[in-house]
Amino acid sequence: MGYVAGSYDVIVVGAGHAGCEAALAAARMGCSTLMVTINLDMVAFMPCNPSIGGPAKGHVVREIDALGGEMGRNIDKTFIQMRMLNTGKGPAVHALRAQADKFSYQHEMKETLEREPNLTLRQGMVEELLVEDGVCVGVETKTGAQYRAKAVVLTTGTYLRGKIIMGELMYESGPNNQQPSLRLSHHLKELGFDLVRFKTGTPPRVHGDSIDFSQTEIQPGDEKPKFFSYETKGSENEQLPCWLTYTSAETHDIINANLHRAPMFSGVIEGTGPRYCPSIEDKIVRFADKEKHQIFLEPEGLNTKEYYVQGFSTSMPEEVQLKMLRSVPGLQNAEMMRNGYAIEYDAVVPTQLWPSLETKRLPGLFTAGQINGTSGYEEAAGQGIMAGINAARKVQGKEAVILDRSQGYIGVLIDDLVTKGTNEPYRLLTSRAEYRLLLRHDNADLRLTPLGHEIGLITDERYHAFLDKKEKVEREIQRLQVTKIKPSEINDLLEAIGSAPIQDGSNLLTILRRPEVAYDLIGERFPSETPLDEEMREQVEIQIKYAGYIEKQLIHVEKLQKMEKKRIPESIVYEDIQGLAMEARQKLTKIRPISIGQASRISGVTPADISILLVYLEHYNRVTAAGG
Repeated sequence: MGYVAGSYDVIVVGAGHAGCEAALAAARMGCSTLMVTINLDMVAFMPCNPSIGGPAKGHVVREIDALGGEMGRNIDKTFIQMRMLNTGKGPAVHALRAQADKFSYQHEMKETLEREPNLTLRQGMVEELLVEDGVCVGVETKTGAQYRAKAVVLTTGTYLRGKIIMGELMYESGPNNQQPSLRLSHHLKELGFDLVRFKTGTPPRVHGDSIDFSQTEIQPGDEKPKFFSYETKGSENEQLPCWLTYTSAETHDIINANLHRAPMFSGVIEGTGPRYCPSIEDKIVRFADKEKHQIFLEPEGLNTKEYYVQGFSTSMPEEVQLKMLRSVPGLQNAEMMRNGYAIEYDAVVPTQLWPSLETKRLPGLFTAGQINGTSGYEEAAGQGIMAGINAARKVQGKEAVILDRSQGYIGVLIDDLVTKGTNEPYRLLTSRAEYRLLLRHDNADLRLTPLGHEIGLITDERYHAFLDKKEKVEREIQRLQVTKIKPSEINDLLEAIGSAPIQDGSNLLTILRRPEVAYDLIGERFPSETPLDEEMREQVEIQIKYAGYIEKQLIHVEKLQKMEKKRIPESIVYEDIQGLAMEARQKLTKIRPISIGQASRISGVTPADISILLVYLEHYNRVTAAGG
């Protein structure tokens, strides 16, 4: 029999990347918040890659920061390498990536959580949810402690019925040999939730002193690093290089000779693995024509000799892993400190969620992170902050905050999950966003900081600094437009960079539209009275150079928003709608979209079904308004 151990506004179960953001958001919005986790030493732990960011994922971290979340600030404090990727391409795909000191990252985040006045941390294994009158009202731990709350956020990562697999060896475990959560998974099934079995994996770690770096290529960080958080103005962090090597013909022979022992191919693994992060054995089989695959050797921190072997994820038996490693140039004498492994776990089918991340089946219960079928720390944190915000707003009697697909990658991520579901661990890619020119690394604050301030996660001080930046950028664009110049004032500059001279007078904005003309070149010759920092200058340049493309995307967004604003009442019975295809009825009934926009993105719902739905909705709204 349980005992009442405390009462809170919001309870967050789990302290991974989703849990940290959810708990901090709820607490900072004024809710008394409890975070319960199996092991307090594993707060914000990185069981896989010791890095944050990269394509699409880095954009999410910027968005979390623009909303007032913690991940960007935390990695800026604890990075050991910072690199801007894709700089040779357009700004839509520029992506910041940081190597983390994984231990400092954890300690900093734990300290941040402990300092938060509205947040209580508690070690415990949550085994059941407390349900009264069909509503979630708290949790119960293994020791019988019952904590009551007005909203609960589950962020259980890969712990639900976790099973580690290495060759023929299998045992129940969470990541990194942590205790798994077994009872909670069964309890969710008892409550009627559909669960799915997924798999992810991690590579071995090797001792740095056993690596021959002379056989690898150095990959240094940027000399002048950029940062994830808009609050970070500089850093004294020491940067460490990563190192690039490749698999060899011998590696491929070892893997092929041992495929019968690979759980991926022997039928031992039930769970579906991530397509965009395959194991090395999977890569060798799928891309048999490739002679070699890239392997990055990444330091795990300043005070450890462990190196993460990126690109070498495997669930082969231990002795095979060692042979495989030692066939790679630079790793001939590698000492393996930790084995690679595959981990299977239960996830909730995400079409059971509203776009607020509250579950449809059990009001008051929210889920975020890998439990929703995603992979990656950044995707988890993005869901975590939204679940924390919406749990807090539910407690406060306010409407949920839902980002649409034109506002952020977080909007794309959540919409994809709740509308389409996922049949494999979902990874965010820039190609998933139809408005990626609007969803850039550089403009996350312009898109989301006003919302972060309105919600209560962005301080007045930071908001005023943001408004100041926005105004200076707008004023500078205006100045460039009205500043007229003669050929004699600019042609020497244009010729020096191989740009065609102008014949007649022009304005600076027109000159800056040329791809080869940089803002700094113009700014030096025709300086602004108001000094602009690097971020402002970048913003001016992008807004001017890409104005035409941005304009086109904004027109599309306007059309999309008309569809998003056409809300579908919860009480609609799709079976009653004449003319809807059978598949559309089934899918619409299952997903219960909140708007015509969301309905149009459900696979199997055709444009003809949407037209019928629109006509029906108009009639339904008229009858309802007339009191029928």
